[in-house]
Amino acid sequence: MAAIICGSLAFDTIMTFEGRFAEQILPDQLHILNVSFLVPALRRDFGGCAGNIAYALKLLGGQPLPMATVGNDGADYLQRLQDLGISTEYVRQVSDTYTAQAMIMTDRDNNQITAFHPGAMMQAHLTAIEARPDVRLGIISPDGRDAMLSHAAQFQAAGIPFVFDPGQGLPMFDGSELARFIEQATWVTVNDYEGKMLCERTGWTPADISRRVQGLVITLGAEGSEVWVDGEKTLVPPVQAEAVVDPTGCGDAWRGALLFGLEQGWDLVRCAELGSRVGALKIAQRGPQNYQLNFSV
Repeated sequence: MAAIICGSLAFDTIMTFEGRFAEQILPDQLHILNVSFLVPALRRDFGGCAGNIAYALKLLGGQPLPMATVGNDGADYLQRLQDLGISTEYVRQVSDTYTAQAMIMTDRDNNQITAFHPGAMMQAHLTAIEARPDVRLGIISPDGRDAMLSHAAQFQAAGIPFVFDPGQGLPMFDGSELARFIEQATWVTVNDYEGKMLCERTGWTPADISRRVQGLVITLGAEGSEVWVDGEKTLVPPVQAEAVVDPTGCGDAWRGALLFGLEQGWDLVRCAELGSRVGALKIAQRGPQNYQLNFSV
């Protein structure tokens, strides 16, 4: 079974700030904010939600089909996907812009400040989803606004169950648009901050949302996750990581595991347990696509 993964392919420039953001930003001076952070460590990684989720799903033995757009600098990313055995049939390359770029700064407490240039991602809506016999599952992860709206409608029209995972794209949508996404989706995943925003904008509680889909999962970082099904909450405990090195891409690793479990027909609690294991592996390695499995599924 193949899974279409709608989202971004991006180059991540990851910087490490050895202090704490909270000690450098003065709350009473935000109206004249002007700060500079010394970042002795810097590296460039392959990233983007679609790429990161596809990487995790492929490691687990799934068949990811990333649906994304890269720019005139995207040849290396296309080659990487092919080297990993990940299909690029749904990856469009455009010549008039750059591939999406994320500039991510992480402090000593693993707080992050990110600047994101969407680039080619803004043309992602030009690729359409159609029904095909080997595709039984999909996910809408952060992407261009038009792409997220159109791909959700196309998944529904094609009869393909999908996960709605708005991530950092959630603020682009108002309450009625978010409610429509939920009504179209089969499952919803958010982190705790996004979950609060989703509930505030829709006026629905987590229990309400879970009754409109087959399940809602709220990830809680180091605290594990909440699985909501039919209004009932189950707390899934975290897995202790060997080391806490870099949180970049942890949520995407978790979602790759979620897709794998859904492909296997698992319930959401079992999917979330696998997500915690994969997330713990990811956070112990630098970069979103540099970890390997050390267990059998």
